[in-house]
Parts: sequence; C-alpha cells; structure tokens
Amino acid sequence: MSDKPKFASKIGLVAATVGSAVGLGNVWRFPAETQANGGAAFLIIYIACVFLLGVPVMTAEFALGRAGGSDAVGVFKNIGANRRWWIIGALGIMASYMILMFYMVVAGWTLEYLIQSISGHLYDGLTAAADSTAHFASRMKEFIADGWNPLVNTYLMIMLNLVVLALGVQKGIERISNILMPLLFLLLLILVGVAMTLPGLKAGLTFFLRPDFSKITTGVVLSALGQAFFSLSLGMGILITYSSYFPRDTRLCRTAVTVSLLDLLVAILMGLIIFPSVTSFGLQNESLQGATLVFITLPEVFAHMPATAIWSSAFFLLLTVAALTSTISIAEVTIAFLADRFRLSRIKACLLTLMPLFLFSSLCSLSQGPLSEITIAGRNIFDFLDFFATNIMLPAGALLLCVYMGWFAPRRLLRDQLTNFGQITSHMPGIITTILRYVAPILILFILLSSII
Repeated sequence: MSDKPKFASKIGLVAATVGSAVGLGNVWRFPAETQANGGAAFLIIYIACVFLLGVPVMTAEFALGRAGGSDAVGVFKNIGANRRWWIIGALGIMASYMILMFYMVVAGWTLEYLIQSISGHLYDGLTAAADSTAHFASRMKEFIADGWNPLVNTYLMIMLNLVVLALGVQKGIERISNILMPLLFLLLLILVGVAMTLPGLKAGLTFFLRPDFSKITTGVVLSALGQAFFSLSLGMGILITYSSYFPRDTRLCRTAVTVSLLDLLVAILMGLIIFPSVTSFGLQNESLQGATLVFITLPEVFAHMPATAIWSSAFFLLLTVAALTSTISIAEVTIAFLADRFRLSRIKACLLTLMPLFLFSSLCSLSQGPLSEITIAGRNIFDFLDFFATNIMLPAGALLLCVYMGWFAPRRLLRDQLTNFGQITSHMPGIITTILRYVAPILILFILLSSII
C-alpha cells in the first residue's frame, strides 16, 4: 500500500470529495423533492437527515477506505475481514457501474444543452405568442429520442472522462476538481444573485424557507431520508475509494462534516435559484421533476429574462460541471478495483472501465428512442438501471456496511481512524458507532422498503 496514490493537498482532497457528492441529485432531484414535499418543511427534515444519517455513514466509509488503503473490495481483505464481507464492496462497484452507464447519457444531454445555449439555437423558433412549455417539451423529446445526436454527446463525455482519469489521482482527479468545484460555486452564486432580483422573490423564498410544520408527514420524512442518502453518494463505493487516497493525517470527522455542509450548500443554493425563478414567471404549478425541471422549466425561465443566452449558458455550464465531477468519481470506483485487484496499469484500467460504455451507454441512450420497446420489468433499459441500482443496490450495500462497521469490524478500527491513532481527542467514535448500530440501519431499511413497496 506504500505506492498507493494520495491527494496532494487538503483543499484538493475536499474539492475532489465534494465533487464526488455534488451532482444531478442536488440540481434536479432536490428541487423536485422540495416542491413535492412542502417546501421549507422538507428542507428542515432534509438537513436533519444529512447529519443524522449522512455524516455518520460517510465517516464510516472514510474510516474503512483509509484503513484498508485499497479499492472497495480490497479494503475488506486488508483489514482482516471475514471473506463474506467483500460483497459490500462488490455491490458498490456493480451499482456504481450501472449508474455510470446511464449517467453518462444524462451528462451528454447537459453538454448538448450547453452547446445549444451558447449558440442560441435552444431558443430558435420561440416567439412571444408561442406556448413556451410545449416548445421546450418538444425540443427535449425530439433530442432525447433522436438516435444519433445524444450518442455523439455521450461519447464526448466518455472521452473527456478518459482524459482526466488517465492522468491519475493528483494530476487528473484532484487538479480538475480544484478547477471545476470553485467554478461550480461561482456559477451558483451568480445565478442566485440574478434570482434575488426577480419579481417573485418573496413568494419563492417564503415557500422554500418559511416552514409549515403541518406538512410534515411520514412520506416527507422518508423522502428527506432518501434525498440525504443519494445526494451524498452513500453506498456507491466512491467514498471508500476516495478515502483510500486520503493522507494519514486527514481528520475524517471534520472532512465528512465539511463535505456534507458543502453538498448541502449546493442544494440550498439551487433552491434559492429555482423557487424565486418559477414563482416570478408563473411556473410554480409546473412539475419540477427530473429532466422536466432542467430541460423544460428552466429554459422557460431563461426565455423570460434579458440576456437569455448568457444565463442559460451559465446554468448548463454549471450542470455540465456537476455531471463531469460525478462521472469521474463514479468511474474511479471501477478503475481502482481493476488496478488494485488485477495489478493493471492505470491506463489499462481506465480503458477497461470506460471503453465498454461506448456500447452500454449507447443502449441506455437508444432505449429513450429507437430501442424504447425493449423493456425489463416494465421499464426501458435506462429506467431499469436507474431504478435497480439507486433504489435497491445502493441501500442494500449501505445497510450491510452499517451492520459491518457497527458490529463486526475490528474492534478499534473506527476509533483508531477517527482519532488518527490517538492523536485527536474525540467523542465521535462512540457516537458514530451507536448510530451505525442502532439508527442508520433502520433509516436505510425504511429507504429500501419505501422504494420497492
């Protein structure tokens, strides 16, 4: 493990880890969940879930990854775990690769909309008298269902990932994160500034920030739990893999809190952009669900604003940055596994991970159009991979991880890692162990059951 690559700086470490967590879950899932679950009431429960579930499970993954100093499977062997526990890492690797197959397609969509925004073609044919919702819905449907154009953009994102990842941990992942994460926050702040000048600011902020506690239900709590779980990339093997690159003096609890706070900040900033925008232009009753928000509702908002192309380009650049940092981190899980388990060079591991995506991601993309009649359990290929990986495999792997780290891991592993072998005085090991044993498994089980029942 002495030749294991490490992040070169604390800033780079945090930037890369935040980049692994920040993604489309913050940008389009969070506003949709907030709209559907009572606005500020959901936000308060979500924040509580981030710290009750997210930070402890993230810290456990950090401790396991740094202690094992290997890929998501190899860490269990390196810490002396019983052989059967490697299945936790295997679930994370399989789930992350399945997610990568369709996530690369979505990343390609964001790239296309960035290009269309810069050129102005996204708004071609839109007149004052036109139904803007129908216009953008038609544009999205036409593009996503097209056989060729989405493939080109998907391939471009695969190649961009290959270039970055082939450069390695420090020169690739860390360097690009140091550039892209500040850019992402800068773009968010600029767009928040624009949103603060819109006429519907008060109504949007009231919905987003003034809680109506009567709206808190069991369903709202479950939705907040699920959002906290998915937005922090728990159970995917990413946090285990990245923490194997952490230097030995990294403070794991502090890093987990910092990453969670920054991830939470991105979600809140998105809320400050979305809700004043939709209330300003009378779109608050439209669906903010998933692709509808990003590819229909927000282009409608930008069409009502002066300098439409500038704000549209800024937003889709933000979205492309988030998609790129996410796909890089997801791909790294499989790359690390291939490099560590089979002693492959990094270039070979990158090629073996990313080149098959030219086939697998093509199938996902085409399942939205020419191959839409091919279904698995009533879903097209894209939707099936999304449902099975995110709703079943990730919670199942995270549940097993909590059970292992809470009850079966080497007795002093968590304490040694969280105190840096006694160099830090902390009560957190005991608190986190209690949460991992008694709280997190129950919460994750609720997430799992709510997804499949």
